[in-house]
Amino acid sequence: MPGLPTDPSELVSSFCAAWANGDADELMAYFTDDAVFHNVPMDPLEGAEAIRAFLEELLAASGGSVFETHHQAANGNVVLNERTDYVNTGAGQVVLPVCGVFEIRGGRIARWSDYFDRGQFTSTSP
Repeated sequence: MPGLPTDPSELVSSFCAAWANGDADELMAYFTDDAVFHNVPMDPLEGAEAIRAFLEELLAASGGSVFETHHQAANGNVVLNERTDYVNTGAGQVVLPVCGVFEIRGGRIARWSDYFDRGQFTSTSP
């Protein structure tokens, strides 16, 4: 994989686009080793190993997802985006409005928090 973008906003845009490929190795390249991924309705995942396990399980079920970014703003190393995530499940596709907050350190994602309605996601998931 070529080098990742160094601009925080471009890095997040690239990361969101990479979800369509459904490749856990590609997605993990965006994270620091000590990263935290927090789907806010659930407990945070701490460290690359925990994040990888989650991604591998999700990608095995979905084959990948499409993140459609509507708005994105950066302030230094913090990037916020408003998106619609299209997640494939065994029951069909979940269309989920999301607000994401990304903290970038050393050209990688050190913290990623996604805010969404868990009930909306689980009511349409298997």
